[in-house]
Amino acid sequence: MTFLALDIGNTRLKWAHYASPRPGAVLLAQGAEFLENIDKLSDGAWSALAAPKHILGCVVAAHAIKLRLQEQMELWDVAPQWVVASEAEAGLRNGYDHPTRLGADRWVAMIGAYHRMLSLGPPRPMVVVMVGTAVTVEAIDVHGKFLGGLILPGHGIMLRALESGTAGLHVPTGNVREFPTNTSDALTSGGTYAIAGAVERMVQHVRAHCAAEPLCIMTGGAGWKMAPSMSLPFELVDNLIFDGLLQLAACRFPTA
Repeated sequence: MTFLALDIGNTRLKWAHYASPRPGAVLLAQGAEFLENIDKLSDGAWSALAAPKHILGCVVAAHAIKLRLQEQMELWDVAPQWVVASEAEAGLRNGYDHPTRLGADRWVAMIGAYHRMLSLGPPRPMVVVMVGTAVTVEAIDVHGKFLGGLILPGHGIMLRALESGTAGLHVPTGNVREFPTNTSDALTSGGTYAIAGAVERMVQHVRAHCAAEPLCIMTGGAGWKMAPSMSLPFELVDNLIFDGLLQLAACRFPTA
């Protein structure tokens, strides 16, 4: 009856083994691996896991990465399912021009955030932020419709772009300052405030469109870096994609 949830990002694979494919299920084991190390999973972290009955994954990495991971799952006689965004699922409606082209990670994170919002009280609009290799800032109205979202580079991509395009600019990561007085701090502060500004602008858009104050939820491996620099209220959630995968699993495996 166990369930394995997979989140394959651009840099790391995160996995979580649950007692059942249901929101609130008991977490039995979890882990994370950089993508270059995933070929060791079947002989390492996964070797002691009980065979899951169902596997559901969210993948944004290259197809070759997914194939390598599927080889690691051959120790179990279970075919994984992979999330593809659709027009509607788990209570959320997809307003993208071409719904299936929306990134699976964005779709799953929004589903997790939407159900988290519903558990907190009356429905309200939302802004959902993922801060990782890339940053996404999504808008959801009070009726559960995804209105659209922003994509911008994360801290690392911004820094590498500046280093590659600016002669002699090779400096260590600095600190976020209101008034940076060295190049390291200037770069770090610029990237951080660019992300914060995108979030704040989307909150303004949603507030005006919905005539209500949106709930802002942030997730992603670098979300903690943004926390001290945000000027609006938000909730930092560690495993929003896993929350979304559990919601989707309950819909897809109803008799499990």
